[in-house]
Amino acid sequence: HAPEGERPAAIVVEAATGEGLERVARNAVRAGIGWILVNTRVAYIDGLRAEHPGLPIAMLGTDQKEVGRIQGRQCRTLLPGGGHAFCVQGPADSTVSADRLAGLKEASGRSFEVRGLNGDWTEASGAKAVASWLRLKTAEAFTPDIVVSQNDSMAAGARKALRDHRPEWASLPFLGCDGLPNGGQRMVAQGELAATVITPSNTGPAIEIVARWLRTQQTPSHEILLPPRSHPPEDQIRPRGGRG
Repeated sequence: HAPEGERPAAIVVEAATGEGLERVARNAVRAGIGWILVNTRVAYIDGLRAEHPGLPIAMLGTDQKEVGRIQGRQCRTLLPGGGHAFCVQGPADSTVSADRLAGLKEASGRSFEVRGLNGDWTEASGAKAVASWLRLKTAEAFTPDIVVSQNDSMAAGARKALRDHRPEWASLPFLGCDGLPNGGQRMVAQGELAATVITPSNTGPAIEIVARWLRTQQTPSHEILLPPRSHPPEDQIRPRGGRG
C-alpha cells in the first residue's frame, strides 16, 4: 500500500502454512512487487509468472526429497539389516514434510517399515508426537529400531519423551535435520544424534535472486533447489548393529 516509489523490489517469505499466502502474493505482484517463496511448493506460482513475466517470482528451497533420501541412506548405514523406523514429521499440510517422508521411504527401501506422527517443528511437538504414539494400541506391535525426525528440534523432543516414558529405547539411534553448528552438529558431537542433515541457508540465495534480477532483469527459474548434505558425511557413519 506504500507509494510506488517506496515499494520493495520483492518480498522473500517462508510461509507458516502450506498454502503459501496466495492472497498476499497476488496483492504483491499486482503492486509490481516480486515474490520469492522459500521452502514451500505451491501451484499458484506458475500462474503468477505467466501473468507478470517481468517480475522475479519463484520458489526456492532445499531439495527436500534429497533430505529424505539422505536420512534413508543414514538408516541403511546405521542398521544394515533394516528394521522399524519411527518418523517424527512436520505438519501434515507441509510440502517439506511430504517430500522428506517420500525421500526417506524411497532410499530406506523395503528393509525398513516406516511409521510416524506429525509435529510442528518444535521440540515440544516432537515430545508430544512420541508420547501420543506410545498411547496407541498399534504401538504395542511396533518396536522402533531407529527414530528419524524431520528436524533437530523435534529429535530432541522425541529423545526426551522416550527417555521419560520408555527408557529402554532412549539409546536408539536418532536422526535429525537442519544441522546448525549449535544445534544438530553439536547434538551429533555430544552423541545425542547419530547423524543429521545440513540444509543450506535459503535467505542469502533468495536475496541474490532479487539482486540478479535488479541488475539484469532476467527472470529466475520457477523453482531453485539447493543441495543438502549429511553430517557426518555418509562414508563416516558406522553401523550400530540392529537386525543384521
